[in-house]
Amino acid sequence: MGSVRVRPETGLLFLDFKFRGQRMREQTALADNPSNRKRLQKALDRIEADIALGSFDYQKTFGKPLPVKESEAAAADEAEVTEALGKTSAADTPLFKEFAQQWFDEAQVSWRRSYSITQRGALDKYLIPYFGEKMVGQITKADVLAFRASLAKVTARKSSNTLSNRRINSVMKPLRQILTEAADRFEFTSAFRNIKPLKMRRSDVMPFSLDEVQKILTTARADYRNYFTVRFFTGMRTGEVHGLKWKYIDFERRLIMVRESIVLNEEDELKTDGSMRDIQMNEMVVQAMKAQYQATGKLSEYVFCTRSGKPIDNQNFLNRVWSPLLRHLGLEHRRAYQMRHTAATLWLAAGEAPEWIARQLGHTSTEMLFRVYSRYVPNLTRRDGSAMDRLLKQHISLAPVSGYVVPIAPEQHLGLDVPTTNVSAQP
Repeated sequence: MGSVRVRPETGLLFLDFKFRGQRMREQTALADNPSNRKRLQKALDRIEADIALGSFDYQKTFGKPLPVKESEAAAADEAEVTEALGKTSAADTPLFKEFAQQWFDEAQVSWRRSYSITQRGALDKYLIPYFGEKMVGQITKADVLAFRASLAKVTARKSSNTLSNRRINSVMKPLRQILTEAADRFEFTSAFRNIKPLKMRRSDVMPFSLDEVQKILTTARADYRNYFTVRFFTGMRTGEVHGLKWKYIDFERRLIMVRESIVLNEEDELKTDGSMRDIQMNEMVVQAMKAQYQATGKLSEYVFCTRSGKPIDNQNFLNRVWSPLLRHLGLEHRRAYQMRHTAATLWLAAGEAPEWIARQLGHTSTEMLFRVYSRYVPNLTRRDGSAMDRLLKQHISLAPVSGYVVPIAPEQHLGLDVPTTNVSAQP
C-alpha cells in the first residue's frame, strides 16, 4: 500500500507506491502541510485503484515514460518478477533474531512496562526459536502459517489444553509488526499480507447477583470485607485497586482518584489514557474506606496491603482468598474481574446515566457499555417491557376497538370531508 511521504532535505512531499513489482517514488513541488497531504492522498488513492483494475497509465499520469527497468519487468509475468525481486532483496536482509531485537529496542520506549514484558516473552519463547536463523526477507507466507499451526498444538501453562486463539493472536501480533517494518525498510513484500487473526470467542461476562454479593460481603474474611465492598461498587480494575494509595482518596469530595496501577507486582502506568479518572464513592464505599483507614491508614501508603505494608499480591489473593471463598459459598468459579462487571450491571440496573457509568469505568464512550453489559439489565431489574406498559396506562386512555370495522375510504385517507354512514358492529 502506497503512502505520501516527505523528503527531509527539501521538505517537499512525494508519492511512494508500487507498480508492476517495482517501488515508485514520484517527487512533487508541494510543501508538507495537511492540505497538500490530503490532495496527494486522494491522487494516490486513484492511482492505486487504477493499478488494481489494470488501467493505470504511468506516462499519462506523470508525463514521462516508464523507466527502462520497469518496462522490461512489465514484459515478464508479474508474479514471477515479484518473486524474483523478493529473492534478490532477501539476500540483503538481516537475520530475524537481529532485526527482531532492533525492532524491540526501538519500540520499547513507547510501551508500558507490562506490555514490554509480554512482547519480550513472545519473542524469546516462540518467535526467535522458530524464525531466528532465517533472513527476514526469506520468510514466506507458508512459513508464517506453519508457525501459527504449530502454536495451536502447544500446551498452555498450568493446563492440559492447547493455547487459545487469543493467546495465539497475541504471539502473532509482534511477528506481523516485525515483518511489516522489515518489508518497509528493505523493500520486499511482507509474508504476513492477507493473513487475518484467528476468530476469538467473546469473553463470558458473569456478573454476580445482589444476593451473591450479599453472601460474599457477609462471609468474607473481616480483613477483606472493605476490599470486596470497594471492588463490587466502584468497578475498579484489579491493578487499579491494588495500586490505590491513600493520597488518592478524597473523603471530603467522596472521590477515588485513579492514577496508578500495580501490574506484575510492580507499579505501572494505567491501562489507557481514559483509565485516569475520578470515581464517585457511594455511602457504602465511603464507610468501607473510613474503616479501612483505621486499619491501614498509618501502616502503609497503600489502601489495601499486607501486614508488612506492601501491595496485595494478586496471585496470593486468588489462591488463598478468592477461590476458597467461592467454593465455600457454593458459587460457580469465575474471575475476580467479574466484580468490575458486577458494578457496571448494578449501575445500569439502578438507572444511572450511561455516560456517567462509562466515566466511572474508565471507558471513553458508551459503546462497550451497551455492547457488553446491557443484556444483563432486564434480568436484574425485571424490566422486560413493563415500564412501557406503565407509561401507556398513565398517558393513553384510548379504548380498544371491538367488532367489525369498515376500512377507511381513499378520500378519508386524503383528509377529504366525505360524509359517512353509521356502521353497526357485525357479529
